[in-house]
Amino acid sequence: MQKVVLIASVALFVPVTVAGCSRDTNTYPSLAQRPAETRGFAEPAAPAPEPIRADPALDTAIAGLTTRLAAIKVGFDRDAGQTERAAAAAQGRAVGSDAWLTAQTALAALDDWRAQASSLASDAGELASTRAATLAPAYPALDDLQAALTAEVARQDATIDRIQAALPGA
Repeated sequence: MQKVVLIASVALFVPVTVAGCSRDTNTYPSLAQRPAETRGFAEPAAPAPEPIRADPALDTAIAGLTTRLAAIKVGFDRDAGQTERAAAAAQGRAVGSDAWLTAQTALAALDDWRAQASSLASDAGELASTRAATLAPAYPALDDLQAALTAEVARQDATIDRIQAALPGA
């Protein structure tokens, strides 16, 4: 008897379930393209940059740093020539000789010029940081000065390294 009840309940349950699944209720989502799918994934166009407003105080500071950089270049180049002559005179001489000590002293003077150029680069970086902290746009004259300072410090490093390599090591 239990089998008959089981068969009868299955016989009733299956058609009801199948009938419920086959009904067209029109509740399925459409496969048509949705509005969000018509948009691309490309980044939106960047807004036009703001025109750069002149900053007289910054221009004055940049002019001062540029003048100091020019003086440092002249001094370094003058002393680099003297140092190269001293290093040439020290070649083949013993470490600690008068010629070697003269060349080392001249190299120390070049290090001083390089330190001054590095200090200027730091000052220019400070100006840029201060400007960035106020969310002001980049200032081309300041960017150019920073590039010139970086190039000058690299040039001075290369010159000092070249002259140092020509001297006998201690």
